[in-house]
Amino acid sequence: MENLGIINMLEAYKNKKIFLTGHTGFKGSWLSYVLYNAGAIVKGYALTPDTEPSLYSLIEPHIKIDSVIADINDAQKLEEEILNFSPDFIFHLAAQPLVRRSYKEPLYTFSTNIMGTANVLNALRKLPTPCTSLFITTDKVYENKEQDYAYGETDRLGGYDPYSASKACAELVISSYCHSFFNTANFDQHKKAIASVRAGNVIGGGDWSEDRLIPDIIRSIAADKAIVIRNPKAVRPWQHVLEPVFGYLQLALALAADVNKYGGAWNFGPANADNLPVLHIAEKAIAKWGKGEIDLQIDTDAVHEANLLQLDISKAINELKWKPLMDTEKAVERTIVWYKTFYEGNKTASALMKEDILFYQSLLNK
Repeated sequence: MENLGIINMLEAYKNKKIFLTGHTGFKGSWLSYVLYNAGAIVKGYALTPDTEPSLYSLIEPHIKIDSVIADINDAQKLEEEILNFSPDFIFHLAAQPLVRRSYKEPLYTFSTNIMGTANVLNALRKLPTPCTSLFITTDKVYENKEQDYAYGETDRLGGYDPYSASKACAELVISSYCHSFFNTANFDQHKKAIASVRAGNVIGGGDWSEDRLIPDIIRSIAADKAIVIRNPKAVRPWQHVLEPVFGYLQLALALAADVNKYGGAWNFGPANADNLPVLHIAEKAIAKWGKGEIDLQIDTDAVHEANLLQLDISKAINELKWKPLMDTEKAVERTIVWYKTFYEGNKTASALMKEDILFYQSLLNK
């Protein structure tokens, strides 16, 4: 599938019915905003936003979508909403997405990330109409040996912390349902096309989650406090939120057209040259904002978090014709400018999102 221009891609979603779990989260808010403005009929299913500020709360007056506030662990409610809506596409993003929180709430993390995924898949079993579904997991699903190695879609799954393990388990659940109930050999009977997508360390304007680098930096700078860095040498595949969002949209259209070619697992991430350490990102953010200082507080007793993680994105590049359009430097720059402009009160979150989308459009259409 050739790399679609952004306009043609979005036009393909006009009047399509999209069921989006986790629509009140950071990435879900961006996806909701993009799909609504593309003319899609969007139904969201998620918990109430748990951050202050909340990106979804800021943009909710500007998007008219059916927002269902409910728990992904409520299988009966979820099934009712999916079956009543009869979606053309499902994007499943609802999750407990934080590593450090997973140590505090392991059972909730396992329940939400594993059984929540199973609940969506099981509802799909009962949906009588065709549906294309993307299940968003994470780049942390791989058994990370913390070596100079980029993990590909066929590498072994694993997970040290409860979050990573729960997402790896979710991948196994997805694979099981695909083989047991949605086998492509029987596609003409069930009409369900499914893929899982693995991306992580997504940055961009509007994320105020706890224990994430950019939100922590923003909160500290805005409050004139030192930025506490606990793991300065940790290397991550940083990417702007619009990279995976439009990757998901492109993959879903390709999957709807050819389940045999585009089913299965996909990595979305930056070029490996853009896998950079935490300290570099913090220093770049300070330079772009024009103020801030770093306080290194390395805790030798802290819970385990991976120090090195890289993704092999050659499958998406070669088979989907998707590629990252912003290097990490540009992604950090646009992210910091977004927050700085927002905190200075010069533009609304909605206006800033629209500017980022237009900027991404200019890159995609080059």
